[in-house]
Amino acid sequence: MGKVQVLTCFNAKYDVDETSPNVWFYAIPNKAMVELRWTRLCEQLIGGKQTSASFAGTMTEPATTSSGAPAVVEKRCEESKEDEVASKKPKLESCDREDTDNKLEARLGGILCCAVCLDLPRSAVYQCSNGHLMCAGCFTHLLADARIRDETATCPNCRVEISRSLATRNLAVEKAVSELPAECQFCGQKYPRNSLDRHEVDLCEERPVRCQYNILGCGWRGPHHDVSSHEQQCQHPTHTGAQVFSHLQKQAETAEESSKTFNQIMSVLSFEKITFNDLQLKPYRTDEFIHKLFYETSRFSALGYQWVIKARLNDNQKDPHLTCNRYITYQLIVKSKPSSPMVVHFMVLRGPFGDMRVDPHICQFEFNENSTESPFFALPLPDSAECNKLLAARIIDFRLMMGMVTK
Repeated sequence: MGKVQVLTCFNAKYDVDETSPNVWFYAIPNKAMVELRWTRLCEQLIGGKQTSASFAGTMTEPATTSSGAPAVVEKRCEESKEDEVASKKPKLESCDREDTDNKLEARLGGILCCAVCLDLPRSAVYQCSNGHLMCAGCFTHLLADARIRDETATCPNCRVEISRSLATRNLAVEKAVSELPAECQFCGQKYPRNSLDRHEVDLCEERPVRCQYNILGCGWRGPHHDVSSHEQQCQHPTHTGAQVFSHLQKQAETAEESSKTFNQIMSVLSFEKITFNDLQLKPYRTDEFIHKLFYETSRFSALGYQWVIKARLNDNQKDPHLTCNRYITYQLIVKSKPSSPMVVHFMVLRGPFGDMRVDPHICQFEFNENSTESPFFALPLPDSAECNKLLAARIIDFRLMMGMVTK
């Protein structure tokens, strides 16, 4: 068995066995036809499917079809190009629609954003008389800063005066913003803002959850879709009482602290002398060189004595408007000297006329002839945002509960 060399139209030599079909190349003026024929012959030689008899027909086939081959190949190329363009057209249209939607969302986000924090509002939206938008948090922060500095609050864009009475809610912007998409912080998918909170709390499969055996000390925390597999493998249900005792003891201490506050409130409510007063804290300024802000109520009668409540911001810290961490402390002052020592328990409540969010906390102090002012106690507010809301208001409405034990 010998081998013959085949010279292709691409000037490359290939060795082919004599038993293999002869390879015949012919001149065709169309380059596409040459490439097509070469591809077919290579596939047949590699697959071993073509015989010498069948290949003999290929020697005569070009002679009869060479004149029409270029037109056929060009037609097929045009058809394939048309099919390719038709298949890409829907993808391009969908991409164009997505780009248009993204551009529209970005433009709306830039138009409807807050003028202070430059973020889309998550709750109420206020506007000045010229229509500049501010979210509820930034609006109250501006009013609180103006209260601290004893200045008039102004819009950050146009410097027009703003206040609770001059600024108005923009309900149209609130509804428009609630329909804009926002990414879930856990899964990254986009949902309308009005349904995003429910998705993140109840529906998202990536939201972090705890193992149901965390009461036994399991510290696992992971995505919701993995909690069932973890709980099947969790070892804490099989632990002995000695192994989980320390964790249960910590939980008992936490529950005892909560019940302690409840028991204190119930104890004050059972006193013989107990009063409720609805009061208002009004802002004032000190007579010092740097006027400091403080709050004070009018005199009120309770338990047979005259009282006053004073409050101050950040314990008279210097330049409180430069910090974001803000809190209020208050003290109870008796204006008429007590005839005998008395222990007074008191607690600040929201009351029917205020919207203060305050945690229950009982304070107590023993008043006598020499001690007529209690120390300053922290007003148990949940965060600085609540403090800003109180500072932004003209007055602070609250209810004071007082109970007395006479010695």
